[in-house]
Amino acid sequence: QVQLVESGGGLVQPGGSLRLSCTASESIFSMNVMGWYRQAPGKERELVAAITRFSTTNYADSVKGRFTISRDNAKNTVYLQMNSLQPADTAVYYCNGQRPGSNYWGQGTQVTVSS
Repeated sequence: QVQLVESGGGLVQPGGSLRLSCTASESIFSMNVMGWYRQAPGKERELVAAITRFSTTNYADSVKGRFTISRDNAKNTVYLQMNSLQPADTAVYYCNGQRPGSNYWGQGTQVTVSS
């Protein structure tokens, strides 16, 4: 069972930045796709950004140009750099890893954007 551990969440003012990290208990190169999802109160979980094992990326329209997903295979870690944060970005952010027949989730990290 792969474990994913997120870190880097917190409280930030509008316009600020945060970098989330997701570290896996084994090689992330075995994952076809690694991604970040978020869930705000009363809303469904949604995809924020994803990166394939070949580093192809995909972003939700709401975060394009502000968020960047990247991976460091040597550290078994995926990052989400979040810039120009807005109150609408407030949510619990979850790391996800997928490979054939398996889907893994982290425990989530809270991001709150407020003045």
